Amino acid sequence: MKTKIFCDIADFKIIKYFNNKSFVDGFTTNPSLMRLAGAKNYKNYSLKILKICKKKPISFEVFADNFEDMLKQAYEINSWGENVYVKIPVVNSKGVFTGSVIKELSVKGVKLNITAVYTFEQTRKIYEKLSKKTKSIISIFAGRMADKGKDPIPIFKKSISLTKKNQNIEILWASTREAYNFIQAKQLNCNIITMPPKVINQINNFGKSFNDMTIDTVRGFLKDSKKSNFKL
Repeated sequence: MKTKIFCDIADFKIIKYFNNKSFVDGFTTNPSLMRLAGAKNYKNYSLKILKICKKKPISFEVFADNFEDMLKQAYEINSWGENVYVKIPVVNSKGVFTGSVIKELSVKGVKLNITAVYTFEQTRKIYEKLSKKTKSIISIFAGRMADKGKDPIPIFKKSISLTKKNQNIEILWASTREAYNFIQAKQLNCNIITMPPKVINQINNFGKSFNDMTIDTVRGFLKDSKKSNFKL
């Protein structure tokens, strides 16, 4: 099974570049990335992106914290395009499960990307709320887990096993830290991995021999030492 590569970015120029690359299958954004990209008006900036990203799936996140406003924002975001997935956090800032929001939207055919998932129990609860007829993504934050000394692999194995019989519900490896995470995601038969542009570019160097890597590294050290004008 192919593990699809999504680019985790909101920068318009970078999305435009990767939208033309066949090895990138879609995009994920969030309010933090939108702010870093210089967006002043959330809707206008998103619509600008959608003028170039017309077919590949792209996720835009709600930023409301109460369920009523989450629903309002979700329906608005959903109206922007057929390729749009609405990102909903698994809980709000008070830790309350957003199950009722997920269920209402999913039953009505809104494509969702449930984000900030860290446990199999959360995956299970989300899965129970999702309509099995609506395309949905469950984003598990592998990198942030690993940053805290937690092994994300067991959670992915259980989550992928739970959802593998339903083609409409996909597991996404989120918060990617290094290119090797792509190998790990593929070995798990994870449906999607989203990664920043830097890591996507590193994947293009896959297959390089250890000997070539050694020479490249030594040449880099030599180049830097010459720039520094070091003498002994």
